[in-house]
Amino acid sequence: MKMVNLWLNLKYVMVVFLIVMAGRVHSADKESEPEANQNLNAITAIDVSRSGAQQQLHIRFKQVSTITPLSFATQNPPRVVFDFADTANATGQLRRVLDSGDLRHVDIIQVAGRTRLVLALKRPLIFSTSAQNQELVVTLSEPDGTSLAKSTTEASSNLASDKNTILDIDFRRGAGETGRVIIDLAKAQSAVDVRRQGQTVVIDFMKTNLPDVLRRRLDVKDFGTPIQNVSTSAQSDVVRMVIEPTGQWEHLAWQTDKRLVVEVRPIKAEQGKSSTAGRGYRGDKLSLNFQNIEVRALLQVIADFTGFNVVASDSVSGQLTLRLKDVPWDQALDIVMQARGLDVRKNGNVLWIAPKDELLTKERLELEQRAQISELEPLVTETFQLNYQKADAFRQVFGLDGQVGRGSILSRRGSASSEPRTNKLFITDTPSRLDEVRKLILLTDVPTRQVMIEARIVEADDRFSKNLGVKLGFTDLNAGRSGTPGINLPGSSRLALTGNYLGVGEQSGQAVVTAGSYIPNSQFVSMPASSINGVTPGSLAVSLFSAGANRFLNLELSALEAEGKGKIISSPRVVTADQQAAIIEQGEEIPYQQATSSGATSIQFKKANLKLEVTPQITPDGNIILTVDVAKDSRGVAVGSSFAINTKHVKTNVQVENGGTVVLGGIFTQTEIDGVNKVPFFGDLPVLGYLFRSASKTRDRTELLIFITPRVVSDSLAEK
Repeated sequence: MKMVNLWLNLKYVMVVFLIVMAGRVHSADKESEPEANQNLNAITAIDVSRSGAQQQLHIRFKQVSTITPLSFATQNPPRVVFDFADTANATGQLRRVLDSGDLRHVDIIQVAGRTRLVLALKRPLIFSTSAQNQELVVTLSEPDGTSLAKSTTEASSNLASDKNTILDIDFRRGAGETGRVIIDLAKAQSAVDVRRQGQTVVIDFMKTNLPDVLRRRLDVKDFGTPIQNVSTSAQSDVVRMVIEPTGQWEHLAWQTDKRLVVEVRPIKAEQGKSSTAGRGYRGDKLSLNFQNIEVRALLQVIADFTGFNVVASDSVSGQLTLRLKDVPWDQALDIVMQARGLDVRKNGNVLWIAPKDELLTKERLELEQRAQISELEPLVTETFQLNYQKADAFRQVFGLDGQVGRGSILSRRGSASSEPRTNKLFITDTPSRLDEVRKLILLTDVPTRQVMIEARIVEADDRFSKNLGVKLGFTDLNAGRSGTPGINLPGSSRLALTGNYLGVGEQSGQAVVTAGSYIPNSQFVSMPASSINGVTPGSLAVSLFSAGANRFLNLELSALEAEGKGKIISSPRVVTADQQAAIIEQGEEIPYQQATSSGATSIQFKKANLKLEVTPQITPDGNIILTVDVAKDSRGVAVGSSFAINTKHVKTNVQVENGGTVVLGGIFTQTEIDGVNKVPFFGDLPVLGYLFRSASKTRDRTELLIFITPRVVSDSLAEK
C-alpha cells in the first residue's frame, strides 16, 4: 500500500514538473520570437495609472507605432480588444495581472506576426486611444461618458455630450440556432448598458436618438432562434431595446466601430445533469485522473492550469479519487467543492477556498461589523432639488417621511423633510444612504411624456315618414230645405246619408247660412292623415253632384310625407401626462325639483353634456393603453316640470398604436313601422276599401360611432 501511495505521489510530482517545464519552454519560445523577427515592432511594457476619475493603460513599443490598432469591445463579459499588426510580444508574459480599479488583467496573445491585447474589466467602460511617440495610451471612463477625456484620435473627437443616433436595427440567424441583433450607430463612441434582466436582455443607449421608423416591435419567431421579439422604444434621451428569448440561453455583446452586435445562443440541456447545477460552465477543458490525491494538491493543479491564485483555508483537507475527461475547469472545481463541502469566493484573480460554514460565518461577521459601523457613522444633511415631481409625493412614496418601515430607504437614524414652495427635499442620513437616494432621484425625477387624445363622436340619422287619409261624405236633399234630408221609409222612419252639406250647398245655392240654419255633419267616413312633427297634412277634395243638385258625393284625400337626414359630429380633445387621468366636458345642467325631508321642494341640477375621461399609459414598444370613458347626454322630452335625458355612454380599455385610430363602439338602430286605420269590413273591400281607411309608414335609422386617436407628444414639442 505504501508503494502505491509513493507511486501516486511521484506521478503527481511528474505532472506538476511537466506543466512547469511546458510553461517555461512556451515562455522561452515567446521571448525568442522578437529576436527572430527583428523587422517587427514589439510591445515592451504595459503599465497602468489614474488621472482623476479616469484610468489609463500605457502600452510601450520598441519602435514608434504609426498604425492605429483595430479595436472592439464586448459588454458581457466586459472586454476591450486591440489588434496590432506586424507586432510581437516582448514583455515576456502571456498575462499581466493588474487588479487596479476596474482593470483585472491584460492577456497578450501573439499569432503569426500579430499581437492581440485583451483587457479584462470588472464592468463595461468607454475607451479612447491616443498615440504619444513610442506609447499608446488607452483611457477608460464611466459608461455615461461624462468623464471621457479629449484625445487626438478621430474616434475620441465625438464628445459624449453630443447625442448619438441609431441608424438601423437588423436581425440575422447565425450558426447553431444563434440569433444576432445588429444595431448600427452614427458614432463609434456610445454609452451602452447591456444586461440580463430576468428572462430578457435589456440594452440602454444613453443620450441617443431613435427615429420614428425604428420605434417598433420585431417578431422573429420564424427564424428558429431563442429570440422571439425585439422591442425598441425611446424615453427622453435614453433608447431602450428589450430582447425576449425563450428557453435556456446565454448572450454575448460586442461592438466593432459603429456596430453593436448582441448574440443569443441556446444552451443544450445535458443528459443526466443534476437540476441543482443550473449554471453554465465556460472554462477551458482539462482531464484529471488521480487516486487518493490530497485536496490541496488537486487545487494546486487547477490553479496551475487556470493561472488563478488559490488561497486555501487551514481547514481544507482530505483526499479524493476522481477521473474527469474533457471537463471545463470551473465544473471540475465545482465538483471538488461539492465533494468536500467547500465553497469558493472570487476576488479579482484570487480564489479563496474554505468550508461553507467558515465562509458563511466570516461573511456574517463582516455584515455585523458593517451594521455596527453604520450605527457609528456620522450623519450628513443634503438638499435635493426635484424638477418634475412633487417633493411631498416623492417623500411619501419612497418612505422618506421619517418613519422607518418596510418601504423606507432610509436607515434607522435617517430623517427627511420637504419644502413645498421650492420643491426641495432635506435628507439627513449616512453618506451611503444618501448615495442611494441620489440614484433613486436620478431614475425617477424625469420629465413625463404627454399624450394628446382626440375623440370623434359621429351621430347619423335617416328618417322617413308617410301618412295617407280619406274623408267621405254624402247628402240627400230630396226632402227640400226643411233640414230633414233623407228618404221616406214605411212608417215614420227616414233613411239619410249625409255629405258635406255646408260647403257644397252654399256653392250651388241650395243652402243659405243663417243664425237658425241647420248644418248637418255630412261626413260618414272621417280618417284623415295625421300630422308629422306638428306639420298639418295637405288635402284634396272632390264633389260629385246629381242632375237636380239634390244629391252629391264628397271625397277629400289628405297626405303628408316627411324625409330628413342629419349628422352630428362632436370632437373633444385633451392633452395629459402619461398615466394621469384627464377630463373634458361641455354641456348644460337641467334643473328639476326634488322633495326634501321637511316636505318642501328644492332645485337640483342634472348634467346633460359631452364628457371625455381618459387615462393613457405609454408602453415600452411605443403603443398606448387607454382607459376611456365617453358619455354624450342630451335633453330629451319634457316630463312634468323637468326633462328626460338621452344617454349614450361607452367605457372600455383598449391598446392603440401611436397615431392610430380605433373604433371604441357603435350603436345602429333601425325602426320600421307600418300602420293602417280602417272601417271594419268596408276597409277590406277590394279597391273600394281605400275609401274607408288611412295608412302610415315610418322608416327611421340612427347610427352612433365613437373614434379615438391618441398621439404621443414629441419631446421637442413638449419642450417648446
